[in-house]
Amino acid sequence: MKLTGSKILLECLALEGVETIFGYPGGTVINIYNDLMDSPVKHVLTRHEQAAVHAADGYARATGKVGVALATSGPGATNTITGIATAYMDSIPMVVISGQVPTPLIGNDAFQEADIMGITRPVTKHNYLVRDVKELPKIIKQAFYIARTGRPGPVVVDLPKDVQMDEATFEYPDKVELRGYKPNYSGNLRMIKKAASMILAAKKPVLYVGGGATLTDAHAELMELAELTQAPVTTTLMGMASFPTTHPLSLGMLGMHGTYYANMAVTNSDLLIALGARFDDRVTGKIATFAPNAKIIHVDIDPTSIKKNVRVDLPIVGDLRDVLKKLLKQLGEKENEVKTTVDGLQPWHDEITEWREKHPMSYKASKSVIKPQYVIEKLRELSNDDAIVTTEVGQHQMWAAQFFDFIQPRTFLSSGGLGTMGYGLPAALGAQVAFPKRQVIDISGDGSFQMNSQELATLVQYRLPVKIVILNNNFLGMVRQWQQLFFDKRYSQTCMELPIDFVKLAEAYGATGLRTSKVDEVEDVIKKAFETDGPVIMEFKVAREENVLPMVPAGAGLNEMVLG
Repeated sequence: MKLTGSKILLECLALEGVETIFGYPGGTVINIYNDLMDSPVKHVLTRHEQAAVHAADGYARATGKVGVALATSGPGATNTITGIATAYMDSIPMVVISGQVPTPLIGNDAFQEADIMGITRPVTKHNYLVRDVKELPKIIKQAFYIARTGRPGPVVVDLPKDVQMDEATFEYPDKVELRGYKPNYSGNLRMIKKAASMILAAKKPVLYVGGGATLTDAHAELMELAELTQAPVTTTLMGMASFPTTHPLSLGMLGMHGTYYANMAVTNSDLLIALGARFDDRVTGKIATFAPNAKIIHVDIDPTSIKKNVRVDLPIVGDLRDVLKKLLKQLGEKENEVKTTVDGLQPWHDEITEWREKHPMSYKASKSVIKPQYVIEKLRELSNDDAIVTTEVGQHQMWAAQFFDFIQPRTFLSSGGLGTMGYGLPAALGAQVAFPKRQVIDISGDGSFQMNSQELATLVQYRLPVKIVILNNNFLGMVRQWQQLFFDKRYSQTCMELPIDFVKLAEAYGATGLRTSKVDEVEDVIKKAFETDGPVIMEFKVAREENVLPMVPAGAGLNEMVLG
């Protein structure tokens, strides 16, 4: 039986286990949208193509599955770029399907034509232009395989309108064979044995954990390694929630806005064990002074990430979960040596305890003005342990990372590498679609929220009860903080002078809006929001010039933090 290209596409998605896609219709995908009405694949209509991709991203981060977004050609496709780049920087598995003008018109400047292949090449793991309907099943199979394997990432499939209308006999491939693409999942046992020996010899070890721990679902193995070796654990922003921040071994986040004790531990360590992390500049600070006395073990599935930014003494290429299982086996065979090593770590733990007590993660409380950190603490206190938290980008993002304790894996969704304002609301939308019964909270600033505020309409239409927290300081807060600290308080274009009534905005979309500027009303507002059905905006008028501290200035070392 022959099927049209659009029907073949939907059959492929169903066979890949896709339950939901996020998108926005247009002329070159109208055939796909027509056939969607007869497909088991559900579709969520966002109000912007960028939001569709962020929603697919949030869905992927929360579930571990491949997120799928659909957009039309030209401006529809170009609107997806920021979302694709966001997923690319954070290694999120995603397939983005874009419509394209009919094949004979490609290159002729046809109406709503754009070279989406050329535009997305730098920010995709791979991309395809489908020229023959017979090739479509193989391409979709490859797209999902590439997106989810090795170091995950977004794949774009550009689908011309005539290919969607052409017919072919449908047969879906059983497997994928790609010459030149053979991700190495199995960590080298010889190198892993060396790693075990280095851990047993260390006096000041630190586990430095990145987003790879979440992407590989290696949370149990990470916990076992930390507790077996009693090595303190620090995470990147992408590694948040891969290790409970309430655990005694947790140092919290390291880097530019990391904890004092995490940064000092890394600076003074003698062995840094990097697990699924890429030594981003926001983590390392000044490279010359980063972990100057430490030997470095780097475990990563992407061989190009190893030695890219810092020197590495022992590289291990492989799937993090596989490597940790093998490492645990090696250490398990040396029970007495492990015990001796752990007994010798007490001075190291005592040193870290002194740093914790000297500069704990804290802020100066106030009874007259709402401190944003206080709102975050109250949110955590009143929310569920498995609540999924998304953020936009800015000060509120860092306060969420610093003051919201994450216990369960895949509960912190945030744009790390690209730092995309407008990410949090559509990402929360995607997470809520994936888990309709779970509590989903978007922590936002007044600047970031306005980047994709139109997605309130999507929340209301699909009855998605996302709770939105706006920490409103009427500033583009993080840029203002830099202007204060390094540009003599010359607040150039960072003051949001026109106040927005976010309560009325919520009500205009059919959602609920709550607001307070009083410290003693914060808890009541949060409780009321959590008890209210449907989407809710909680607007908190917070201290206008509160800063995110600690802070490592650009070009400084991790031990050169601004503390107050």
